[in-house]
Amino acid sequence: MDNLVLAVAIIGVLGIGAQWLAWRFNFPAIVLMSIAGVLAGPVFNIFAAPGAGPGDPPMEALFGEFYRPIIAIAVAVILFEGGLQLNFSELRGLTRGVRRLVFPGVLIAWFLGAGATYLIAGLSWQVSLLFGGVMVVTGPTVIIPLLRQSKLNARPATLLKWEGIINDPIGALLAVVVYEFLVIGEHGSSSSDIISSLILAAILAAGAGYAFGKFTAIAFRRGWVPEYLKPPVLLALVLVCFELANLLQHEAGLLSVTAMGVTLANSRIASINDLRLFKENITVMLVSGVFIILTANLTMESIRSLDWSSAMFLLAMLFVVRPLTVFIATIGSGLPWKERLLVGWIAPRGIVAVAVSSFFGASLVAEGYADGAQLIPLAFGMVFATVVLHGFTISPMAKALGLASRERPGVLIVGASPFSAALAAKLQDMEVPVTVADTSWRRLKPVRLANVPTYYGEILSEVTEHHVDLNRFGYLLALGGNEAHNALVATDLAPELGRAAIFQVNARGKDEEDRKALSYTLQGRTFLHSAAALDELMRRHYSGWVFQRTRLSEEYPPEQYKKDLNPEAEIVLVVRKGTLIFASPEAKVTPEIGDVVLAYIPKPPEVKPEKAKENGKKDADEKDKPAVDKESQKSKLV
Repeated sequence: MDNLVLAVAIIGVLGIGAQWLAWRFNFPAIVLMSIAGVLAGPVFNIFAAPGAGPGDPPMEALFGEFYRPIIAIAVAVILFEGGLQLNFSELRGLTRGVRRLVFPGVLIAWFLGAGATYLIAGLSWQVSLLFGGVMVVTGPTVIIPLLRQSKLNARPATLLKWEGIINDPIGALLAVVVYEFLVIGEHGSSSSDIISSLILAAILAAGAGYAFGKFTAIAFRRGWVPEYLKPPVLLALVLVCFELANLLQHEAGLLSVTAMGVTLANSRIASINDLRLFKENITVMLVSGVFIILTANLTMESIRSLDWSSAMFLLAMLFVVRPLTVFIATIGSGLPWKERLLVGWIAPRGIVAVAVSSFFGASLVAEGYADGAQLIPLAFGMVFATVVLHGFTISPMAKALGLASRERPGVLIVGASPFSAALAAKLQDMEVPVTVADTSWRRLKPVRLANVPTYYGEILSEVTEHHVDLNRFGYLLALGGNEAHNALVATDLAPELGRAAIFQVNARGKDEEDRKALSYTLQGRTFLHSAAALDELMRRHYSGWVFQRTRLSEEYPPEQYKKDLNPEAEIVLVVRKGTLIFASPEAKVTPEIGDVVLAYIPKPPEVKPEKAKENGKKDADEKDKPAVDKESQKSKLV
């Protein structure tokens, strides 16, 4: 292919397409990206440059001298975004565990990995030491999506996230150390000179990252940068910080941008969440594109070079090196054995491992180490094996160990009232996990009396992050009496839950126009198809309206249900194969056979005693029972 623009377009379609398929079918994204890259590169060779030989890496031939800078910039932004997720407040009670995974965990993993590479994979001891350093990394590009997918408890999730983000630049620096010894040492430099220069460069790089982070925080807090320029200014500063550190020492920029991200994450900037969201969007695009580029750069010759010794090496890394590293490093750390067991298994490698291996593999071959060519296929084999195995086993293993919720995604209701208390009680009766949050203990009283879990406090406060695990919830209902607060809750928690899963009640009705009303851009989806205001819902509640659930079947199909339903009633939600589908003007609900429908219906008319005896005293809120005949079902629903 000689059309670079077309190649970039294909890379974008493949990368984002793989991300979408992963979301749609709940697969690990990096697995699908790997498959897409291999199919596009080694299998169908659609990126092959004109005149390139069958053994030439296609992407390097296509991008030429821009190949490595593209990878370097992408890795820098990815590591900065990872550092931006590290808030020291998350480490309460886990400081010792995280510290042990970093030191001595890194050194243990380095030497065990180098030993496995030398003894099993058959590489020279020089190349084995370098590759052992690279294999220390457990990338955030893979860890964070896995944590979202598995809904781990806060403690093991924090351990894995911090280890993955901190160890990424450390692993790259270990590879730099070995490379400097192998290359510079041959030119007469002493070991002490090399070590001292590397330590000094690392200190200066970390200091530069800290200084850039502090400067950025001060500039943003004092208003030196307007809001619309903050994301691009931040991106430019990240790239400058990365390259300045690289000028001090090769690959030191990875450490520098990580330090910059951590500094910003703990600087209490008002717009930090917006910046995180922007960086996360950029990171998703970069990860998608760069991983396609890296996998498509493989050749069939490099894939065929993976033999039985390579397979044994991968097994040793998975089942010996990683578990042994975590077991030894966390002795006396106070971590429960279940958390140690899970962390000892979960260690997926990501884009940083592949990028660093690609760079040093080619550099070692140029320096006369022929087995350096094996680093790239071994790194890809490690990435693919760990992502597939860990991606598909983290959820069942976490649930088996009791480190993840076994419940279906629950509902978080923000705003207590008699109406929301009745709705929460009915959801709990339907075995849907539900929690009601409010800042008023008095308003929470009817919720507590209904034996529904509550959270007393401001859901948007920083303290709440340590008391409410949002991973337990798949849906949010903002049902408070303050429309501005409802909109703020919807806007702030949209990145966590997704705006499509957030519904809010409005202060005005569906057809009312109010120029003073809040912009739709600040809101979630409207609660209920009628868009009834909270005052109207409260009026219905005090008028005796009740929640009623009905299971639809072939004996009682949706058509009959709609015909029997009171014209004033409205459907609240539908439970379909364990998934909740809430009614909203933006997304109409169409009941189907097999659904459980929850409706809000007017108070049933009183039945005279004589009539009650004939009808068997049907209750509008009775449990699910299939209808025996049409007349008895009507008496239940009216």
